[in-house]
Amino acid sequence: MTQVETRSATAPAVAGPAPRFKKGREAATGWLFVLPFAVLLVAFLLLPMAYALKLSLYRSTLIEGEHFALFENYTQAFKDPLVRQGVVRVILFGLVQTPVMIGIALLAALLIDHATSRFSRFFRLAAFVPYAVPVVIGTLMWGFLYSKDTGPLSSLLHVDFLSSSVVLASLGNVVTWQWAGYNMIVLYAALQGLPREVYESARIDGAGPAQIAWRIKTPMISSAIILATLFTILGTLQFFTEPLILQPLNPGSITQHYTPNVYAFNQAFSFQQYNYSAAISFLLGAVVFVGSYIFLFATRKRSAL
Repeated sequence: MTQVETRSATAPAVAGPAPRFKKGREAATGWLFVLPFAVLLVAFLLLPMAYALKLSLYRSTLIEGEHFALFENYTQAFKDPLVRQGVVRVILFGLVQTPVMIGIALLAALLIDHATSRFSRFFRLAAFVPYAVPVVIGTLMWGFLYSKDTGPLSSLLHVDFLSSSVVLASLGNVVTWQWAGYNMIVLYAALQGLPREVYESARIDGAGPAQIAWRIKTPMISSAIILATLFTILGTLQFFTEPLILQPLNPGSITQHYTPNVYAFNQAFSFQQYNYSAAISFLLGAVVFVGSYIFLFATRKRSAL
């Protein structure tokens, strides 16, 4: 065998490890980019959840101290009428508020997508501005507007917006004002990705703007609508900031157990019942998971999620 033949015969053996080394280096580079997110995820989500789960499985009493209780806290939370009232309240709130918010966001997105004037960019920005306002500041602003003594809305319309019969609708208005712009941007971005040739074909066939919006645009962005609705459901079931901020204005209407999250917060930081508060939080998490799964299962044929 000649020297050339010897080199050609041994060449594959020499070149073999190079692709494997390259793949390993690419994998290491990918993990290096993911590492900051992974550290934050573990430090600020997974570890606190694990600690909260541990708390929910223990009970603390003056006589026995802290002892392992397994599911006693969950049983107590499941039987607690205040927890059930809060869960029922946020479910009813979501059943009304979610369609209203998504409907407003979809209508605004369709109108802005249809507009071709130079003012369409201004309208997009104006609709998105409430989402840019911090939730606490926005809620305090609406609390001033709702105030029975100094609020301009109450004096103008002669309505107590924080009374027991109206407060849930008032809170829904705050949430819709805060988040409708965000959902509108999501839906508008989906509309911008649609092929314009479809609209031209529909116009040639005699379809008007309303028919194009309802029968062509809306079905083609059904996945974006379902995604926005899912986010709204998740946020609604975790209703917390708005009732907590407005509670001092009318404690009789917005009680300390108005929503499960508010109840868990007060149990932990007003009554030092950290174990029971953790159990309520995980029980609410189960409700959120079940509600989200039911929604995704019901819309599985229209969604790619």
